[in-house]
Amino acid sequence: MSGVTSLSVEDATTYAQWFDCLADPTRVQVLHVVATAPDGITVGALAEQVGIRQSTCSHHVAKLAEVGFVRRTRRGTSTVVTVNDACCTCLPQAADIVMGTLAVQPCCPEPAPSDVDVRPMRAKDFPAVRRIYQAGIETGNATFETTVPERDELERRWLPGHRWVAELAGRVAGWSALAAASGRECYHGVAETSVYVDEAARRRGVGTALLNRAVGAADDDGLWTLQTAIFPENRRSLALHRRAGFRTVGVRERIGRLGDRWRDTVFLERRRPD
Repeated sequence: MSGVTSLSVEDATTYAQWFDCLADPTRVQVLHVVATAPDGITVGALAEQVGIRQSTCSHHVAKLAEVGFVRRTRRGTSTVVTVNDACCTCLPQAADIVMGTLAVQPCCPEPAPSDVDVRPMRAKDFPAVRRIYQAGIETGNATFETTVPERDELERRWLPGHRWVAELAGRVAGWSALAAASGRECYHGVAETSVYVDEAARRRGVGTALLNRAVGAADDDGLWTLQTAIFPENRRSLALHRRAGFRTVGVRERIGRLGDRWRDTVFLERRRPD
């Protein structure tokens, strides 16, 4: 798959140790219980919840601690087990890397095709932008929006200097924009991405060109995090963002309703390299 660097022996060995540790179903259950206990859990309570002997539980906890999945601390006379927070992102990312959906060192987006021209969005582009947006809404897998917001609303929502359209043969074939993730000052460098491509222009590199420009402009402007939430069914968008250096943070189950259905979203983010 293009954009994926080779996996080093060192990294492959580390991942193999992680996966080997999780080859035992009981150990997977133990890790799950620990990971879902916000303040940690004693070995005794852990053994009771999983339904195993305490000595067996201690054995599994030791194996999980060896590879860094959990940490053990003394609290009085009890051993308290807590999850290593870094593994909550490193383990899913390792699976993405092994399966080739995420570069080993995600930093630089893959080159955009030369026949796609990306330029700043202009007022005259809004009819085409709205048409492409509406087509995305109608797929049922692009957004929780059910109608295209009015232009005034989009103008308020999108960050100035971070609105782009892509042209193929002089025709608008897609658009992208960044929106502030929060109004709080501490998050002023965090933005949410939107990328929409005309159905007739798909598989032409339009999305790649748009996201490349969005990422580059964000880096240049000092934005330190780009994030997005994508329906799991939207595999093209997931692959597009992963190729641009976004990593999967997690899946938000039943995060919202679209029509009469609860929907999940995959939450991804990209950090500015420096």
